[in-house]
Amino acid sequence: MSLKFKFISVFASGLLLGSFAITASAQETVQPSKDGVEKAEKHEGKGFGRRGQHGKGPGGEFRGMRGLMGIELTEAQKAQIKQIHEANRPDPAVMEEMKAIHEARRNGGTLTEDQKTRMKALRDQARAKGESVNQQVLAILTPEQRQQLETRKAEMQKKMQERRQQMQEQRKELKTQKIATPDKSSDN
Repeated sequence: MSLKFKFISVFASGLLLGSFAITASAQETVQPSKDGVEKAEKHEGKGFGRRGQHGKGPGGEFRGMRGLMGIELTEAQKAQIKQIHEANRPDPAVMEEMKAIHEARRNGGTLTEDQKTRMKALRDQARAKGESVNQQVLAILTPEQRQQLETRKAEMQKKMQERRQQMQEQRKELKTQKIATPDKSSDN
């Protein structure tokens, strides 16, 4: 490596380290309140994607209603949907078991046949429970609301398909650019 390249590398590293230090010092600190609950007051109550309100989504509504955004629900319907979701919460013991199996897979790489069978059973159980919740929620909606939901679902599927096509086109462009551009790293 040339002296000039080393100097530029050291300078860039210093600049990067300095920017990280400035960013870290400018970060909002989270202080525990009197009751021990941590709050980030700067962003409290703002925006769509706020964090820290477990089980709640935009506007303080239950997270399970995010698929129903854009559909006017009565307060009674919201209460019924919330009750359905609370009654069908996942069992913490099952969640811990699934987490343990995922950790075993990550750490060891392979699962035993018993673990695979149990994981499949847990997934099937969760899928069935999710379908049950979905059917219960749909039963609460009026025919007009169900139609709005179907329309919204079709729009979302169309957008997803467009995004997939766009991503495929971008990948093709990148591949053609890589093929057309010779590798310059071999010149040094």
